[in-house]
Amino acid sequence: MTDRVPYREAIALQPAALNTCFHSVSKRLESLDLEPVTRGPTVLVGIGASLYAAVVAAAQMRAQGLRAFALPGTDLYDPSIDLGEAYIAFSASGRSEEPARAMELRPNAHSYGIAKADGTPISRVVKHMIATESGADSGPNTTSYLGSLLSAALLADKAGRSSGANWSEISGRAEAVLKQTRAQADKAARLLAGKKSIDCVGAGTALGTAGYAALLVREAARVAAQDWDTLNFLHGPMEPNDKDSGVLLFGNGRETKLAKDLAGFGIPSVLVTARTDVADADNLVVIHVPAFSEGIGDAILQAIPAQLLIATLSEDAGLPVCEFRYRQTDTKRDL
Repeated sequence: MTDRVPYREAIALQPAALNTCFHSVSKRLESLDLEPVTRGPTVLVGIGASLYAAVVAAAQMRAQGLRAFALPGTDLYDPSIDLGEAYIAFSASGRSEEPARAMELRPNAHSYGIAKADGTPISRVVKHMIATESGADSGPNTTSYLGSLLSAALLADKAGRSSGANWSEISGRAEAVLKQTRAQADKAARLLAGKKSIDCVGAGTALGTAGYAALLVREAARVAAQDWDTLNFLHGPMEPNDKDSGVLLFGNGRETKLAKDLAGFGIPSVLVTARTDVADADNLVVIHVPAFSEGIGDAILQAIPAQLLIATLSEDAGLPVCEFRYRQTDTKRDL
């Protein structure tokens, strides 16, 4: 296992981590039997950032003809609950208690683990292990989160219909996004600075990105944040928003009109989108991320500017290193 590095440093490591992950996981999948996943249904299990990776992955798998859904590990603490033909446990560190326990309670299931390295506790309670080999990571998770998404993308391509994506290009695309979105991410951070709360909004795979972003805001910047499905956000949750709160949106559809509407209401908003026909305006910063592959491919790249703007928020708050104030002792298993 590798040591943790500062948050912004880890963000910069992600293109190289994605390249390593692509080669490592592609090789692993050559010999891995995914027939149970192809048959489905498949339950994707996680906690924290890994739960949001599972949400992204499940939405992508459904788009590729696979029956899949995501659950927190705690929903599977009753061993009599049998929901799937296969189970995939996501744990960035490989040490998270909840997905490990969920798999431990199902010793006869077709189970797979996705974590940054083999030899971790999760590997001891699943039948098959997929190590992302994403390397050095930060708190909050960066390289391991994107590594989990890429691993799930490669798995979905093998078990379901092809996405048509050339995943060997994702590392280079990530490098470009890092460079191209940095200035707008800083501008977005200035717009959201000092807000009492930040809502994060998206649909499909972007709902998982919204969940991940909300967690980053809470962990790194210590600002109250919540994730919402785009259309659900319209049905009341947006009512508390005003000039003292912010909204971070991901997507190319209804999110674009919503971002403009929110800005018009005087609510500071940031839109991360592949669309080029939406521009900055009063109370609105638009971060353009060129489309790569609809769904999980775009989710990988759109997470990067969110990381960058949250890194700036955390640094401006005097929190360049994420150290949990309230760390609990029963959330991780020993190596």
